[in-house]
Amino acid sequence: MVFVALLRGINVGGNNKIDMKLLKGTFEGSDLKNVVTYINTGNIIFTEDTRTAEQLSELLEAAILRDFGLAIKVMIRSIEKIKTIMDALPENWINDSNMKSDVLYLWDDVNEQSVLEKLTIKPEIDRIIYVNGAILWSYDKENAGKSGMNKIVGTKLYQRVTVRNVNTARKIYELMKASGNQKD
Repeated sequence: MVFVALLRGINVGGNNKIDMKLLKGTFEGSDLKNVVTYINTGNIIFTEDTRTAEQLSELLEAAILRDFGLAIKVMIRSIEKIKTIMDALPENWINDSNMKSDVLYLWDDVNEQSVLEKLTIKPEIDRIIYVNGAILWSYDKENAGKSGMNKIVGTKLYQRVTVRNVNTARKIYELMKASGNQKD
């Protein structure tokens, strides 16, 4: 089965620095196959056929602590779960000079539609979609300072999400699909 590990809070603002080549080695040393990293923010695609997402998360958090001395939260999602999110993501949501669009991947304990009640959403500015596993959030950059997205940073909920822009989210899914076509 194809999975992605989404690491929270690495290589951001000079904190929790982890070299992706070394991280790839940690994953391969954990008997994961077809390991591919994508950009420095902690996106690792791999295949594994015997362990559950929960088991993989525990294994990889322990391996990262052992190899790098960092207590990093690792979210594991199957290609099927990522497909569900990508299917809900409007094709016209992009990141460019006019629009900012993100995927806020949710940890299981906050993965329910009622999570939207904990957000400051400005309907005249923010476009929000809840889909099982994520909140999709977009706004026009001219309104960036007014978007409710600014209010999430520092909240308890913010600690239970890991954010990727839509370009990264789409690329992760493409890499997952490509990995699913590989054979050992």
